Amino acid sequence: MDRELLFRLAHNAVRDDRIDMERFRVRLELCRGQITAILASRLDPETILLLKGKRQGRVLKAAARAARTAGPRRYRMVLYASDPAFLDAVLADECGWRELPVPDMSMVMFRHEDIMEFSRESLEFIAQAKRGKAP
Repeated sequence: MDRELLFRLAHNAVRDDRIDMERFRVRLELCRGQITAILASRLDPETILLLKGKRQGRVLKAAARAARTAGPRRYRMVLYASDPAFLDAVLADECGWRELPVPDMSMVMFRHEDIMEFSRESLEFIAQAKRGKAP
């Protein structure tokens, strides 16, 4: 799927300065192709979307951490990688990270105010291999 189209669909789904997830999901249902993407918007910078279609060689692995640091501030972070080996290597000696399962054909949404309270919805679109490639 063309990334430009994906970002335009997300932009079109913004209502009251936030991405309307249902509106975005309905528009994605009209698409064909493969998706593995991370989206964030300047209009809604507190929201992060992870999209994953059928595997077909596309991998996405994510991990999150929300731990107290010195003082009242919270340290919040989501890491992701297209190759699980990269994330495994970076986090091998780190504590406090939790793997976030991102199943095929799903959309995971994080809000900055509480990164560990994420939502996951199934995606429906026509997942197909690139032209000239076997499914």
